[in-house]
Amino acid sequence: MRENDNKVIQFQKNKNGIIAAVVAVLLIVSVVILLTCFKIDKIQVTGNKHYTKEQITKIIKENGYVDNSVIVMLKNKFHPVKDVPFVAKISIDYVDAHTVTVTVYEKALAGCIEYMDRYVYFDQDGYVLEISLTKLSDAPCITGMSFESVELHEKLPIKDKKRFKLILKITQLINKYKLKIDSIQFTSENEVLMYHENIRIELGDGSNIEEQLTDLKQILEGLEGKNGVLDMRDFDTAVGTASFKEKK
Repeated sequence: MRENDNKVIQFQKNKNGIIAAVVAVLLIVSVVILLTCFKIDKIQVTGNKHYTKEQITKIIKENGYVDNSVIVMLKNKFHPVKDVPFVAKISIDYVDAHTVTVTVYEKALAGCIEYMDRYVYFDQDGYVLEISLTKLSDAPCITGMSFESVELHEKLPIKDKKRFKLILKITQLINKYKLKIDSIQFTSENEVLMYHENIRIELGDGSNIEEQLTDLKQILEGLEGKNGVLDMRDFDTAVGTASFKEKK
């Protein structure tokens, strides 16, 4: 091999070594910048209803949290936070070097049923979302029901299909008209009762439930602060046949 060839080979080796060194330096600098210049100073939380901002932040930090806006975003995309009660999904998005936005997608609760000292929460299709010891204030609780068992992510095991449809219709209407109902009760005579603060609402057999609940919010606003029984069993929207008996 000639001397010139040796020089070319040596030059190529040196060139490759320089390139490798430059790449290594750039990688090290990039890692240093990534680790030092993207420290999270602000976590914005949106979409939360059942959880406070502080609770959501704590949940994020308890799931392999990395105090870096880029890394925490990428980590959540490949290994998202899971198994949070009442939450379908948590998304983390990059805003700037020091800020991320946490978007909470909550499950649409329709109501709950008491079962073995627990609260069984279900959606508008009757599927069990959560079984919890905690009673949420914005989920009306239905009483006067009995079950042999309930299973998470399965439909409520209500054998009476007519009553099952009525329960779903009631909870859907409560959400639709934004009614504040504390609890719903089915009596032994198969009549429906609702409770709003200190007011007991008598609705009869539920055959006229949609018409009754359409005007209920306005009626309750007129009874604010009162204590008594609102009889809507023979309610008629056209003539407003509802009577209130106040308790002294």
